[in-house]
Amino acid sequence: MHTARFTLDPAFTVGEVNPRLFGSFVEHLGRCVYTGIFEPTHPTADAEGLRQDVLDLVRELGVTAVRYPGGNFVSGYKWEDSVGPAEDRPRRLDLAWRSTETNRFGLAEYIAFLKKVGPQAEPMMAINLGTRGVAEALELQEYANHPSGTALSDLRAAHGDKDPFGIKVWCLGNEMDGPWQTGHKTAREYGRLAAETARAMRQMDPSVELVACGSSSQSMPTFAEWEATVLEETYDLVDYISLHAYYEPQDGDLDSFLASAVDMESFIENVVATCDHVGARLKSPKKINLSFDEWNVWYTSRWHEIENSSARDWAEAPRLLEDNYSVLDAVVFGSLLIALLRHADRVTVACLAQLVNVIAPIMTEPGGPAWRQTTFFPFAQAARHGRGEVLDVRVQSPTYETSRYGEADLLHATAVRAADGTVTVFAVNRSRTEALPLEVALNGLDLTSVAEHSVLADADPDARNTLTEPERVVPHAVEGTEVRDGTLTAVLEPLSWNMIRLA
Repeated sequence: MHTARFTLDPAFTVGEVNPRLFGSFVEHLGRCVYTGIFEPTHPTADAEGLRQDVLDLVRELGVTAVRYPGGNFVSGYKWEDSVGPAEDRPRRLDLAWRSTETNRFGLAEYIAFLKKVGPQAEPMMAINLGTRGVAEALELQEYANHPSGTALSDLRAAHGDKDPFGIKVWCLGNEMDGPWQTGHKTAREYGRLAAETARAMRQMDPSVELVACGSSSQSMPTFAEWEATVLEETYDLVDYISLHAYYEPQDGDLDSFLASAVDMESFIENVVATCDHVGARLKSPKKINLSFDEWNVWYTSRWHEIENSSARDWAEAPRLLEDNYSVLDAVVFGSLLIALLRHADRVTVACLAQLVNVIAPIMTEPGGPAWRQTTFFPFAQAARHGRGEVLDVRVQSPTYETSRYGEADLLHATAVRAADGTVTVFAVNRSRTEALPLEVALNGLDLTSVAEHSVLADADPDARNTLTEPERVVPHAVEGTEVRDGTLTAVLEPLSWNMIRLA
């Protein structure tokens, strides 16, 4: 096997990592909320009904911004249903997931959950621009954020929350380009509504940060044209445009699946190009940043098998989208994280979809335990050690052929330099059969030792953590990785996610 190489030099950087890059997503979908983060009868539940075992894992995972309450769910969401005494809240039919929503967990409970996760967890609220509009968005903003002295801010206080929620980041709807979305609109229709909503919300508070809906995926027939049209209407009124992407093997093609980040990086770069093209046409010095606020490995083919079945006939918190992730999935997942970090100059918000049970790094059993999926570990390591400035990594790597993406590098990597000068390399070996030797030239960096080389890999690429074997897959230490004469040398196991910390 030929050696993969790259050079690190502090003179060549991408940009600073925004902590919001390690965000997540809580939607009223399946068991993400009910028997996920919220289960009042669970042995570990606190007085507010939040599962303490889940809270501990969420803190360990290191998530920051948490997007809520959807997702497709938000396009039929009536925020008024989710406030006030829980016993008085109405039960509603959720068209998005064909479930019954009890509203026992609502806006105040979401804010309380974030406070218990910790100060790094900030709210990211989506508003309904599917079946609702400007007036309802302003009412929610006033209820949530205005200090006092108005009908809605005083109503919040009467409901037990005297202090405002301080929601800074707002998503102007969700996937409005998708015909599956309740209230689906054309780009021009959505762009006008988003612009008017943004303008009104900024009248109430000029400091809000607003996310316009981009395309639901790069494969949408309206991709790029949608972004351009929406931004023509909203460019000076919003801060971000959203991207959503999910990946799974197609027809058993694992080699292409392992190269999924090729598509993700292309998606990011194409949206950046579209944003900057609109900005140039408008002669604006402003740069629109990207909110990659849904991303993950998701076996959507399995979902489509039950999408229209009787299994979804208005049940409460049914078991939906509970994908069980393998080592192979975790390696692809880690590569997607690397893609986000490699574009940290423009991707300044990202939300792993979702947090618990639903295509999630954390799984629970009602009344029972909570455990880490294989994807938990790359995210937790990146969230902890991927803070600082991303260094420009340009790999020289052996390649392999994929049917979907053509020739792809076996090595996918990035590196982040912390404020104290230490550097963490994140690297994936996409080869399913061969170890990959790695050499990294450390130019202008005062690095002399390897503090840690952790790898997620397994002789069985289908190995996974389950209720009965919750610790079947965990990262393990690698011996023999070293820094000598300004060069890092390592061997990356086949089909592996690697974190190498240098001091």
